[in-house]
Amino acid sequence: MAVYVYAIAAASHPVRLDDLTGVGDPPEEVATVEESGLTAVISAVPEGLRARRRDVMAHQEVLQRLMADGAVLPLRFGTVAARPQEVQEALKKNADFYRERLHALAGCAEYLLKASLDEDFMLRQILLDSPEIRRLNDESRDSGDTDLKLRLGELVARELQARGDAAASQVREALRPLAREIHENEPHGDDFFSVSLLVEEARREALLDTESGLAARLGEGYRFRLHGPLPPYSFV
Repeated sequence: MAVYVYAIAAASHPVRLDDLTGVGDPPEEVATVEESGLTAVISAVPEGLRARRRDVMAHQEVLQRLMADGAVLPLRFGTVAARPQEVQEALKKNADFYRERLHALAGCAEYLLKASLDEDFMLRQILLDSPEIRRLNDESRDSGDTDLKLRLGELVARELQARGDAAASQVREALRPLAREIHENEPHGDDFFSVSLLVEEARREALLDTESGLAARLGEGYRFRLHGPLPPYSFV
């Protein structure tokens, strides 16, 4: 029987599942399998499993209950094994690694910080700060010169990149002392920086204060979004 896997915990974890149900409609019963001092939380795989809101929320509820009682290794939505014995074999084979990760995650949660530039604000600042870009901008308004416009665009893009890189360096240095582990992500869209942080609960307020301080120090041209606490997917 194929099984859906939610998380891995130490065998000493209380794993309170009494009033929880898992993915599926009707929801599947949540159970455990044990091996090598580890516990995996599983359920049957419902037919036609997809990332529907109800199922994603059920997955999250199981993880939140487990995380409230201690460290767990959260598995991403849709993790499936062909049979319970396959899960036990994985626990046995990777026991040392799983124990090391559980120790590293103890007392921590993941936070995701993303930073982007307010490009309209930055363009105004660049025009104020750079006489060359200001001159090219003025000339391009009255000119159909494609090369001139391309040169202007390249200079502006380079300046935006430089400002983003400089800000990212400041953010990185400010966050490093607060995190047990750091995982930098590839920025997407308008973001110039994205980082996942493994932060001890005792340092949560310090993280919030640091994020606010960075926003104030860098100014209104920089926008920060801090998400968390989250299951520590990035550090499993």
